[in-house]
Amino acid sequence: MKKEKSSNTVVKSDLVDRVYEKVGFTRQEAMEAVEILLNEIKAGLARGENVRIANFASFNLRKKKARNARNPRTGEQIRIRPRKVLTFKPSRYLLESTDRWHDEPNDS
Repeated sequence: MKKEKSSNTVVKSDLVDRVYEKVGFTRQEAMEAVEILLNEIKAGLARGENVRIANFASFNLRKKKARNARNPRTGEQIRIRPRKVLTFKPSRYLLESTDRWHDEPNDS
């Protein structure tokens, strides 16, 4: 029996269900496949590697330098330490599939 979702959000169990239905794995195998994929992405990022999935997206780690800032409540000046941030860049294919890609108009 399918559970109804109250929003337009895909959760991990939805991905497991789709792998189960499309690939022919058992539910357990589908769950393991999704877990392995997500864990490999996390492990690559933890090793400091960027992860690129062709026709989908790139997950990139970027170093940010230390900087001075102000606490907005108190106005006190604070120092923000250097850190790494994770960025997500969707591929052109992903953008096109969600109707978010707009090519430059041709001047023909």
